[in-house]
Amino acid sequence: MRLTRSMLAPAGAALALALSGCGTGDGEAAVPETATGSLEHLAAEAECEPDLQTDADTIRQAICEGGGEKYVLVTFATDRGQREWINTAKDYGGYYLVGRKWVAVGEQGLVEGLRGRLGGVVEQGVQHGPEHGGGSGHGSGEHAGHGG
Repeated sequence: MRLTRSMLAPAGAALALALSGCGTGDGEAAVPETATGSLEHLAAEAECEPDLQTDADTIRQAICEGGGEKYVLVTFATDRGQREWINTAKDYGGYYLVGRKWVAVGEQGLVEGLRGRLGGVVEQGVQHGPEHGGGSGHGSGEHAGHGG
């Protein structure tokens, strides 16, 4: 039991620093606790009217629009399904806002803006070199393709 308590003390201190906003020193805006819930709930938090594209037991996917830009909002039945989807999707570039059993995919600025409403962690897809268009415009699942 003492081992557990001694292990919890550093985690508690780190949590206290994170909640108080101390320790970062980079002036980054506060990020809310990561949102959870259904695709519709997440869309409401993101202030989007979802256009449902896929409605299956394991995955639900919708197109949303924010600030004149479209993005994809996806929810998953399992953590494993989510991670497998992200690992495959990242090959196409783009930016991924990742929460528990959900992902929002879009351009960098849009994803960072959504983070202010939904929380989560931003992950970046594979960046293609100049011969592949520099990685721009691939945030919503589109891919420029490879010549050859």
